[in-house]
Amino acid sequence: PTPRSSNYNTFTNKPTQGQKRGGIMEIRIQAMKFDASERLQAYIEKKVTKLEKVFDSILTADIYLKVVKPETENNKEVEIKLKAASAEFFAAKVADTFEQAVDECIDALDKQLKKQKDKR
Repeated sequence: PTPRSSNYNTFTNKPTQGQKRGGIMEIRIQAMKFDASERLQAYIEKKVTKLEKVFDSILTADIYLKVVKPETENNKEVEIKLKAASAEFFAAKVADTFEQAVDECIDALDKQLKKQKDKR
């Protein structure tokens, strides 16, 4: 593992057991320059784990949380990168809250995953 700067707080869950063919996804959450609350981490894990129902070969999910400009609205940026056996998927959204940005990323990834699944 590469050393991280002190500006990054990384939270890694234990891999979750997938719903379908026993796929296991590792979820890594990185909060840049702040500590993500346990409630926010749990929210993200719950949402990301649901993507396994759509596409069961997701190996890892990397989530990056960043506050863009502290004094403005729509300043919470979320990036989610999914790595599957056959492809990679990415979504980045900026919203008023991290939860809203996560939801928007999940919606975008859901569409990407369904499109990829149809190609199989």
